[in-house]
Amino acid sequence: MNAELVNFAARLRDAISHPDDAFAGRALELFALQFQSNAAYRRICEAKGLTPGNVGHWTEVPFVPTVAFKELELSSIPPNERTATFHSSGTTERSPSRHFHCAQSLDLYGTALWAGFKEKVISGTEKYDLVILSPRPRITPRSSLVHMFEVVRRQLGAPDTAFIGELDDGGAWTINFEAALAALRRDERPKMIMGTAFSFVHLVDFLAENNLRLKMAAGSRVMETGGYKNRSRVMSKTQLHGLIAERLGVSRPGIICEYGMSELSSQAYDAGNAGRHFEFQSWARVQIISPETGREVACGETGLIRIFDLANVFSVAAIQTEDLAIRRGEGFDLAGRAALAEPRGCSLMTA
Repeated sequence: MNAELVNFAARLRDAISHPDDAFAGRALELFALQFQSNAAYRRICEAKGLTPGNVGHWTEVPFVPTVAFKELELSSIPPNERTATFHSSGTTERSPSRHFHCAQSLDLYGTALWAGFKEKVISGTEKYDLVILSPRPRITPRSSLVHMFEVVRRQLGAPDTAFIGELDDGGAWTINFEAALAALRRDERPKMIMGTAFSFVHLVDFLAENNLRLKMAAGSRVMETGGYKNRSRVMSKTQLHGLIAERLGVSRPGIICEYGMSELSSQAYDAGNAGRHFEFQSWARVQIISPETGREVACGETGLIRIFDLANVFSVAAIQTEDLAIRRGEGFDLAGRAALAEPRGCSLMTA
């Protein structure tokens, strides 16, 4: 393992715990380290004529399209030290994106995701009963989302039975509705309910079919993420959140959306800011860029999401997505997928 990358990861974990304004300097430092240690990324940079010697700002760093993770091993981790591989969750399984991890990268991943989740999703010092609408990690080891849920489960001290999802014979995610009802009706503590958009559609449809309306305790939270991926009927965020509020009895301010992907190590949330726009934490930066010019669009305009994620220490920090968004200051509103892009892991329906 590259000792300089390991050292950078250790320093970044401390910076996540004690935020500062050193992003720009860290970004250029990480670019130089990844140029040196990541052979596939170095070839991309050299083909563009961009190197640590002539790049002066993080916005000039070569951004790698997410599709490249399907074809290239964009990793600084030696093959014999890779302990986990996360795959993208699109509708096509033949060639998923691959994000390789090791003990050090998973440790940093956990630090980053918990810091963001604790600030944006958890309400004060509230204690929650956790209900997760996905299968357990041991049967979905390639899912970065399930790994995220597992990190949250451990941090909250919830039992393994918090996972009430299953796999059907075709490998699709389903919900054990009997287990779901038991978990949602258990005691009077606030609930933290987490799942994909399509899982919430299945849950509220089940409740509607059985004429059930539940009422979660005050302070309960819902974290909804992930796209529909042809696994349920599709609806707008406003419609889905209205049904969640109606059938689960969680107030709309308590329903939080998360944006993430297998190629990243950080997440954005639409909570904790006045306009409910998605925002990343201080160790990640987002740009909304014009696909024609490559320049950042003006506020209120639509473009492609580009992310520089410092927590992606051992792969590539500069990621170009195929997701469209409307720029809202330092944040964004999701607006869909670019033309010809494959539907995949993010909830992209507009309100």
